[in-house]
Amino acid sequence: MSIIFSKGCEYGIQATLYIATRHDRRVGIREIARELKIPVHFLAKILQSLSEKGILLSFKGTNGGFTLNGDPGDVRLIDVVTAIDGQEVFEHCLLGFPNCSDINPCPVHPTWGRLRTTFREMLTSETLADIMPASKRKIAAVVRALQKTPF
Repeated sequence: MSIIFSKGCEYGIQATLYIATRHDRRVGIREIARELKIPVHFLAKILQSLSEKGILLSFKGTNGGFTLNGDPGDVRLIDVVTAIDGQEVFEHCLLGFPNCSDINPCPVHPTWGRLRTTFREMLTSETLADIMPASKRKIAAVVRALQKTPF
């Protein structure tokens, strides 16, 4: 469970990474949903948003599916986050206080402000290519574990 990203954003990052690791082919929505344990209908909305924002390419039909729109080194994590959650995570109070500001700070405002800046810088500098090797190993481990599980 994330305290910063929405569930849709978490799934969007996972799905985008999964698609990026399958750069040699189009990836179907059912495969992504099955491998990452994401509800298909929820995933469809997420992938549609990512396609509309130009992060993914969507192909219809028998040979349809999704591919990354370009090189994994050109897609920054912040691109995926803002495509799904927008800029709000970087603009609103962590505790949800509506009047929290530099003038009227909540109890965590000073600390969260520093962390938020560091967090945004990390998301801006990291690309899918930067985190793909670890992601690919994790996904491969999950796939192997699922293959060993009797159904």
